[in-house]
Amino acid sequence: MSAMTDPGSVRLPPWLDGTWARLRSARDSQRLAHAMVITGPQGVGKRELAEAFARSLLCRARDAEGYACGRCPDCLLLAAGSHPDLTRVGPEPGGKSSEISVGTIRTFSEHESLTPSRADWKIALIDPADRLNPSAANALLKTLEEPSGQTLLCLIAERPGLLPATIRSRCLQINVSIPDESVALEWLGVRLPQSDMDPIIPLRLANGAPLRALAEFDQDLFAHRRQRLEGFIDLASGRRDPVVEAAAWNTQGPARMLDWLSGWVCDLLRLKAVPEAVRLINPDQREAFSRLAERIEPAAGHRFLKRIMESRALADSNLNHSLMLEALAIDWFRLNQRTEPRRY
Repeated sequence: MSAMTDPGSVRLPPWLDGTWARLRSARDSQRLAHAMVITGPQGVGKRELAEAFARSLLCRARDAEGYACGRCPDCLLLAAGSHPDLTRVGPEPGGKSSEISVGTIRTFSEHESLTPSRADWKIALIDPADRLNPSAANALLKTLEEPSGQTLLCLIAERPGLLPATIRSRCLQINVSIPDESVALEWLGVRLPQSDMDPIIPLRLANGAPLRALAEFDQDLFAHRRQRLEGFIDLASGRRDPVVEAAAWNTQGPARMLDWLSGWVCDLLRLKAVPEAVRLINPDQREAFSRLAERIEPAAGHRFLKRIMESRALADSNLNHSLMLEALAIDWFRLNQRTEPRRY
């Protein structure tokens, strides 16, 4: 979402109305915590929430709903990316590591000790906070324990469990969850590009996260998904070589391909357990998956899903992804030939 470049246009999606109201109330009654951690899955709006709230704190002419006006001098500085009281802390741009280093936190902490330059608050957005390395987390802890003046530290994380308990315990916890599907579909339906595709399909493929569904909507990508689904089904029937199909899987990138695989196998197991299962991740594949489900032995299917999820956890590592996907393709082929897939 790029709306944040124009503060005057910012309006959060409807599923965030309640959270926005609580933050606004805390701000207006001067009960705002000095540190908060905003968590939630990718694409539910936690970054948009943090950004909108930071802008509202720095704006001196907020509108009736508590949003930044987009026109005052502070908002113009925000739009230009040069407001002195908003600091962004994250991994080094272009760096070799995706972690937030201890040097970055120490530099920030020195800056944080200063008072606000022109606004009533000084704000730091630390994103993604779950990428703080252990030394950086320890360095941040001192700042959390001894905040200065009107300072707000806002940590944003999709995997809050990776944050030390000592940090989480010193922050107000704000969780942004997946919205009700009907609300998400209403919001998404008027924003997706014109297409014959039912909006429920990109929404389900994004695990119910509307902003992710919108960001990842790509007709070419959906065409690749159809091709890989055909390969997945052909593997089960023995019409395709698993090594050849694994090579095609690898072209999608291991993370995306493993997400697709886990969704396909989850749907198969749901249909195996309850043939009339209402909610599928891939509702457009109900008929094909119903036929496949007849071939699957449930215990073997669950073991295979477990291996997919274990592989997904390693998708960002330096392991040989080609071999990992090849092993899964072979196991899927063997599972459908009614032979026990090997363990690894």
